[in-house]
Amino acid sequence: MIKTVQKYNAIMTGNEAVAIGAKLARVRFISAYPITPQTTIVEKLAEMVANRELDSRYVEVESEHSAMAAVMASELTGARSYTATSSHGLLYMHEMLHWVAGQRLPVVMSVVNRAIGPPWNIWSDQTDTMNQKDTGWLQVYCESNQEALDTILMGYKIAENRDVLLPLMTMEDAFVLSHTSEPVNVPEQKAVDDFLPELDLSFRIDVENPMGYGSYSTPDGPFMELKKDMSDSMDKARKAIKKVTAEFAASMERDYSGLLEEFMMEDAEYAIIASGTLASSGKYVVQRMREKGHKVGLIRIRFFRPFPSEEIRNATKGLKALGVMDRSMSFGTGGNTYLEVSSSLYGQGYTPIYGFTAGLGGRDVKIEDFEEMFRVMENKEPGRYWINVRGAD
Repeated sequence: MIKTVQKYNAIMTGNEAVAIGAKLARVRFISAYPITPQTTIVEKLAEMVANRELDSRYVEVESEHSAMAAVMASELTGARSYTATSSHGLLYMHEMLHWVAGQRLPVVMSVVNRAIGPPWNIWSDQTDTMNQKDTGWLQVYCESNQEALDTILMGYKIAENRDVLLPLMTMEDAFVLSHTSEPVNVPEQKAVDDFLPELDLSFRIDVENPMGYGSYSTPDGPFMELKKDMSDSMDKARKAIKKVTAEFAASMERDYSGLLEEFMMEDAEYAIIASGTLASSGKYVVQRMREKGHKVGLIRIRFFRPFPSEEIRNATKGLKALGVMDRSMSFGTGGNTYLEVSSSLYGQGYTPIYGFTAGLGGRDVKIEDFEEMFRVMENKEPGRYWINVRGAD
């Protein structure tokens, strides 16, 4: 007899929270390969399977590439599937990420954001997932352990929507969430079952009705049409995200506001866009500056894919300046979020946009760093700025 989860509150790490989320989602297949700081997620799931708390097939594979290949195969049979990884492990999966998205499989994967070497660094940095932004996966950046658990549940429902059918990766910052304990409300199993129905994959493998998967395509074949269909589905995901987050708010009484969150933006003159746990620090600074009479605000991006272009346009109307913070490195014309925001606001009137690179390799982004970003927006020309880095202006 598999034990069912009753509603309770507990102090737990982010990694434990997402493992419980996968359990509540009743995943039927888990592929596991360890990498710091993700390892304790799959260790916790292994314990759940061994203790008969979770009715799932647990497979230890030989690499991250194999981990994604395994969930692709299991999902094609109609079994809700899950895996987790981080950093260089995610890079090793890169080829299979394209395959899973191209096969239109609604896999959910947890990624603990960790820096990419060299030099070796195990602390928080979003470069690993930003490198995967064009693979066809939906991407969600979590701010808290509670959100990390809840996003697993919402993630499956969004990904499995018939208008979407794209995989989803949900992120938590290394150690800041993954290994730090916070209060988390764990919903009861029945409430989750009512919210998240079983996976019903219409094109799953059926030995009585064989069909081809991932077949060869010539230039005149359906290749471009299939890619356009994926793009259309990514756009349709916006509606699904809003619908699912609203349903989750109604049933679990936690509202994640769709694709992004606005904080003290009603009359803001200056604002910063951030994601992940840096948004928590940013909110504190905004609140403190508000008490001193500064009209500042913060926009937290939850979904990087699909990117919330329309929501950002609406949220930033009337600003004197906008700062965009990237905790990732893109060697070119600026950070990934900075480029996406600039593209979203192009032709919408002139709002000066400042790009800030901060917190790479897990370096702390402190109160004074946020205050410095607001000072830069008030006193310097728009451009790209490095925050709290030795030798920078």
